[in-house]
Amino acid sequence: MDLFSIKLPTATRVPIVLSIPHSGTHFPSELKDQFNPELSASPDDTDWFVDKLYDFAPAMGITTITANVSRWVIDLNRNPEGRPLYTDGRIITAICPTTDFVGNSLYKDDRKEVDESEIERRKELYFWPYHQHVQKVLDELKNEFGNVLLWDCHSIRQVVKTIQPDKFPDLILGDADATSASPGLIETTLSVFEHSAYTIAHNHPFKGGYITRTFGKPTENQYALQLEMTKVKYMDDSETKYDEERAGKMRTELIKVFEALTGQLKLN
Repeated sequence: MDLFSIKLPTATRVPIVLSIPHSGTHFPSELKDQFNPELSASPDDTDWFVDKLYDFAPAMGITTITANVSRWVIDLNRNPEGRPLYTDGRIITAICPTTDFVGNSLYKDDRKEVDESEIERRKELYFWPYHQHVQKVLDELKNEFGNVLLWDCHSIRQVVKTIQPDKFPDLILGDADATSASPGLIETTLSVFEHSAYTIAHNHPFKGGYITRTFGKPTENQYALQLEMTKVKYMDDSETKYDEERAGKMRTELIKVFEALTGQLKLN
């Protein structure tokens, strides 16, 4: 199986790349038997159907990169050196997690950590190839257009009490405290969502993970934004099935955002 899937533009391409790092459900054959089969059969921390939600992107000239390997094998949005992304007491799963977001053990042997040599092996096989390909595509587009935006696509359950006790806002835009993108791109994105039917938060409780913080280099005309959304805004109330009506409404707003961002990139 390919480590990631690429969807190329079907229209005139624009300097926007979508990264979808958490929709994968594949467990490599050499690891599959180590995981709890009841959990790995349907890995709950997956950003379910995010690739389907954004499948309009090629028709807008946008390139999409989607990881196929489960985040439980390796999390492509964590710091590869093991440094935590947040220090406010929330549960943060590791680059090679041993529990899910609510503390269930992922492995049959209930291991508390993955051996360092195994982490390095997985980084070489799965982590770095994804990040290297993302940068390759960004470089190509920046060379063509002069600037480029990486949009990191995520979703989350409406309530995850190990992160915060209350429901999350519908949408959370992360820009690493305004360090990963230009003010114009940030303001454009917020403006579109603020005029929608959705509640929008900015940098809280998520300000962008390793992908946003690493690829966002405004001084080099390379920008990055992360959008986290609650699953009930495109899935059913059980957060298990894709809901065409809800997804359609969300897609309408996302299309508006990318139309506006494409225009803003021409000005940057």
